[in-house]
Amino acid sequence: MTLQEEITRRRTFAVIAHPDAGKTTLTEKLLLFGGAIHVAGAVKSNKIKKGATSDFMEIERQRGISVATSVMGFEYQGRKINILDTPGHEDFAEDTYRTLTAVDSVIIVIDGAKGVESQTRKLMDVCRMRQTPVIVFVNKLDRPCKDPFDLLDEIEKELRIRVRPLSFPISSGDTFKGVYNIYEKNLTLFTSDERQTADASTVEINDLASPELDEYISERYAKQLREDTELVEGVYDAFDRDAYLRAELAPVFFGSAVNNFGVKELLECFIRIAPSPRPAPTETRIVEPAEEKMTGFVFKIHANMDPNHRDRIAFLKICSGTFERNKNFLHVRSGKQMKFSSPTAFMAEKKSIIDFAYPGDIVGLHDTGNFKIGDTFTEGEKLKFTGIPSFAPEQFRYIENADPLKFKQLAKGIDQLMDEGVAQLFTSSLNGRKIIGTVGALQFEVIEYRLAHEYNAACRWEPISIYKACWIESDNAEQLADFKRRKHTNMAIDKHGRDVFLADTSYALALAQENFKDIRFYFTSEF
Repeated sequence: MTLQEEITRRRTFAVIAHPDAGKTTLTEKLLLFGGAIHVAGAVKSNKIKKGATSDFMEIERQRGISVATSVMGFEYQGRKINILDTPGHEDFAEDTYRTLTAVDSVIIVIDGAKGVESQTRKLMDVCRMRQTPVIVFVNKLDRPCKDPFDLLDEIEKELRIRVRPLSFPISSGDTFKGVYNIYEKNLTLFTSDERQTADASTVEINDLASPELDEYISERYAKQLREDTELVEGVYDAFDRDAYLRAELAPVFFGSAVNNFGVKELLECFIRIAPSPRPAPTETRIVEPAEEKMTGFVFKIHANMDPNHRDRIAFLKICSGTFERNKNFLHVRSGKQMKFSSPTAFMAEKKSIIDFAYPGDIVGLHDTGNFKIGDTFTEGEKLKFTGIPSFAPEQFRYIENADPLKFKQLAKGIDQLMDEGVAQLFTSSLNGRKIIGTVGALQFEVIEYRLAHEYNAACRWEPISIYKACWIESDNAEQLADFKRRKHTNMAIDKHGRDVFLADTSYALALAQENFKDIRFYFTSEF
């Protein structure tokens, strides 16, 4: 295959949602259709001890939530699909925001009973900022749900995007019968309880006027479906793929991921309409996927994918050209040439070594501590990809060593976990104590758990009163030095040696901004 053919057949997307909307379950079912797994693990069920494929960290299995982004690739109908399953919990939002820089489109999962929730709105803002095309999947129709038309109105209003349903549910809750595929004009009704595998038997009815429909779902529901689809065609414009690709229109699908309803319709339509890898912005130019030379950036680092080996994996998104095993590439930040003898493709924590990767693919590189989030690899050109954010933390605690004999393990553990972007480390200029800043409180639990289980190190937390951390910069060296001298007790440096001002109140921050006009205060830092 030529490079262009490889690019055209790739689809790289993230599944995002508010916690508990069924995101990981949907990911499982998509893998099931792709033949990547043969039986779906019930994510929440305690009876089935097999966890979800994409939740591979021990703490994720215990909590039943996704804590880290995982990557899974599979082939389906001649297409190469790369799915990134992201954490839904807002305390891990930063991982999700960074993942959105590495995908070409997004599937947003919404709980049919709860509708659009706060985290969904925030994630949609990031998609809008990056003009990422989105498809909406309304999940959990096997439970009593809001009226489908009310849900469509809510999605339009809350997510500020036009919608077009491409499938429609037949009732919900106990009377949920199935999904009518408006895009393909056929009806899928499950006649068996085979919900954990992909080979459930289905009935296809291509004409809604057919009396066969009444036989399968009863006259009452057949009448309702005919009225609903008529209304859909009357109220919504015909589906316009270009508007979807410009991120102005969101196709909507309905279903129940846990029962395998509506997932196939979503996948089949997705591989047809979703974009193949798109151009990527750098500080100097736009990189086109079909360029011959390889470029890519690290959007995530994960320590201890295999706790027995203490390995770190950097996730590299290929933006252009062909990535080859054992070929020299320039690590732009260090200026060194590097080659990789065992680059890997992913299936959650299972890895296989690959010889080639193409734009849109995510490659795992073994890392001994050389890489940072945002690092660029090229065939010699000095590029820096933009738009990989790091947010100012909102919760802070001192981290202390709880076991004097394990000082080294704790230092190494903190160092590696901070490189993952799980949280941020600041060293106080006043007393040299280490301060951990996170976006949410749950991250402190995750850090403590992972330090204990992966690094055999014990930590304890102590409270500290900080309102916000912000990075500071100035062209006026004299004013900067004066500021650092006056605010000595509130100054710290981050892991990369940059100055950080730890404001203890919003008033103190506003006053500092007012009094020191030549200093720039940043609340997000681009790596």
